Parts: sequence; C-alpha cells; structure tokens
Amino acid sequence: MRLGLQVPSFTWANGQSQLGDTFGLIAQRAERAGLYSLWVMDHFFQIRNVGPAENEMLEGWSALAFAAGRTNHIKLGTMVTGVTYRYPGLLIKTATTLDVLSQGRAYFGIGAAWNEQEHNGLGVPFPPLAERFERLEETLQLAHQMWAGDDKPFNGKHYQLERPLNSPLSIQKPHPPILIGGTGEKKTLRMVAQYADGCNLFARLGNDELKRKLDILRDHCQTLGRPYEQIEKTTLDTLRLTRDGRDGTMTPAAAIEYFTGLAELGIDQAIFNMPNVSEAEPFELLATEIVPVVEKIKVAGR
Repeated sequence: MRLGLQVPSFTWANGQSQLGDTFGLIAQRAERAGLYSLWVMDHFFQIRNVGPAENEMLEGWSALAFAAGRTNHIKLGTMVTGVTYRYPGLLIKTATTLDVLSQGRAYFGIGAAWNEQEHNGLGVPFPPLAERFERLEETLQLAHQMWAGDDKPFNGKHYQLERPLNSPLSIQKPHPPILIGGTGEKKTLRMVAQYADGCNLFARLGNDELKRKLDILRDHCQTLGRPYEQIEKTTLDTLRLTRDGRDGTMTPAAAIEYFTGLAELGIDQAIFNMPNVSEAEPFELLATEIVPVVEKIKVAGR
C-alpha cells in the first residue's frame, strides 16, 4: 500500500514571510519519510472547510513546480484541478511541463470544479454543472490525444483546437496518470472507468459507502470492457499523528490499523492531510513507524 500527503493549507504559525521555506521543508520531509506522493489543492481562495477565503492559498501547478525543485522522487499532483480554471490545451501543456522537468513525477488530477465563489471573485466563467461535466469529458479526450502526440484538430462541443501540439511529450508513458476526483455514480465514476488511471474518494464516507462506490466503479469498468484492476483507487482524509495520541490524535499503531482497513477494501493509496504538517513529529513517526509497515500491507485484489 502507498501513502500520500495533501497540503490544503498554507497558513502556518511562522507567518507568510516563511511560507516558501516551510512548504519546501514539508515537501522534503514527506519524501524523506517515504511517502509516495505529494498533493496540493487547485484553488485560488481557501475553501470553507479549511479556513476563511482570505487565508493564504498558492496556485497549485506553480506550487508543484516549486516542490519538484526541492525533491527528487516523490510524485506530484493536484487534488484536483477544476476543469473550468484553464483552457484544456494549456492545462495539458502545464501538466506535461511538470512531468518533463520533474523527470516523470506528475499526476494529472482533475475534476468538474465546484467553488463558485472563487470563479466569481476572479472573473472565471462558472457554467452549470451539466456543462462542467461535458467540459471535463472533452478535456479528458483531449489529454489522451495530446499525450499520444496527435496534433490533428480537436472539434468538441465546447473546445475547438486547430493544432493541439504538445512538444516535448511527457516522460511517463503513455502519459502522466490521470486521476479524477469525485464520487458521482453516473458521470464521475463512469469517466474514471473510461478515461482515467485513478480515482479519489473521500474516506469520511465510511467503509460501507466506499465499498459501494468501488462496486459501482467496477460495474462501469465491466460495461466499458476496462479491467477494474488497472485503476488506482485512492482516498482522501485528515489525520493528526502524534506519538502518544494526545488530545484525540492518532498514534502510529492506530494509523497502521486504519490504513490496513482501507487496504482490505482495495484502496491502493491512502492520501491524507495533517493539521500539524508544519511540525517535525508526524514525519518522524511516518518514517520510522508507519511507512515501513504500511508499504508491506497487501491491497485486496492485487
């Protein structure tokens, strides 16, 4: 089983003047701890479940490029890019650039977008949900075309590209892994089965609901003729790790038990954020007590 770290907040006790140093140190600690991946949100305002909109928020792809320069092998992704934020050809070019300059470490995390507040605040059009899903599907189609080196015209309902040239091509072949975030049963999970290499589900749904969502994904795969085993199943959660479990936090033993339960459901990679991420203690625990055990856990169905 693999573990990944998401960093959803850049508001830390040492202040904005040290933000770059702190984020760079977090990326390095995550890599040294043996974590497989590092993720940032693709938002421009802080989201309501994390803090007020006015809190510090870094643009996701620039932040990942910065992290790539501070690390050597940890995978890097957005959890997840809203399809409405950028023209799809430019978004695919951005992801390709990260993959090339990081020597093949990029994930392409994408979803239908939801935060109307930041769209309105920054002057980004926010079409209805049905249209956003149409745009997501066209973007996924275009990603496969551009990463295949096919620059023939793309004529979709929402996007028309005369020559979607993408040079250089990505380091990862056939392309950086495409991960779609979301739990929608009719559209999102169907698109995972049809276009993606991975899905991301909220762990807070609970094991029974996670299993149900995975069964629906399996059904979509069967309908489309796609091997279910080809898709990386990931979850997202919030964990606060301490050595002694003080103040309602999670001990290393409890964390291992938690990750084992996810592996038994068939989750390949457990991604989590940590409210105490700017401290050294959780990374020391991950490096010495958690990752060496969890990476030996067999994932059900693998």
